[in-house]
Amino acid sequence: MSFSFPSGKRLVVMIPAYNEEASLARVIQNVREAIPFADIVVINDGSHDKTKSVGRESGAHVVNLPFNLGIGSAMQTGFLFARDNGYDFAIQVDGDGQHDPREIEVILTPLINGEADVIAGARYIEDRGYITPLPRRVGIIILSSIISLAVRRRVTDPTSGFRASNRKAIEYCAGDYPYDYPEPESVVQFFKAGLKMREVPVTMNPRYGGQSSITPLRSFYYMVKVILAIMIDLLRDTPRIR
Repeated sequence: MSFSFPSGKRLVVMIPAYNEEASLARVIQNVREAIPFADIVVINDGSHDKTKSVGRESGAHVVNLPFNLGIGSAMQTGFLFARDNGYDFAIQVDGDGQHDPREIEVILTPLINGEADVIAGARYIEDRGYITPLPRRVGIIILSSIISLAVRRRVTDPTSGFRASNRKAIEYCAGDYPYDYPEPESVVQFFKAGLKMREVPVTMNPRYGGQSSITPLRSFYYMVKVILAIMIDLLRDTPRIR
């Protein structure tokens, strides 16, 4: 790799996966090729397919949840794994192949340099040809506007799950992480807790396999519910990290 990873520090790549047997092996292989020194943990979120066996056969650690708990609980499990095993940095990469492991360097470098506690890869800072279905794109624009006002800075892609976290953020997320709409809600929670977060431009890929569960109707439903959840988060008492 072209960047220098700190000597003596440890990095884990967390891959939440629900029924991702079609793409998981390729994702793990690409992660290993991009950052061979990182450990990989798959959080198998109650899958009904061969996600568990694919993860193990690909050489990753696999943590199995008893049934489908959702992305928020899966990610908190990943952060618990990272915290309890002493990792200094953690990267979240989705199991469907949309995140390009070759761009882990892009989100990890500013984290190593201490520019923020959480770095998110964003699709919309630059036009890189990523096509989002119109209903979902409208919802993201609305969410971005609301969250930008709430955290007093520009947020372009609050639903991105391509993120890097330092030890302080790992410990926070292991103890308190939103389970319903984790990506947009966590942006607000980080702000209230005093964690610094910033975005960097990345390129997203089409899914390697499987189908997205997000339909136009669900996009609208999701937008309404996440806005309500954010309003509750803004009213909630969130202790600041010292």
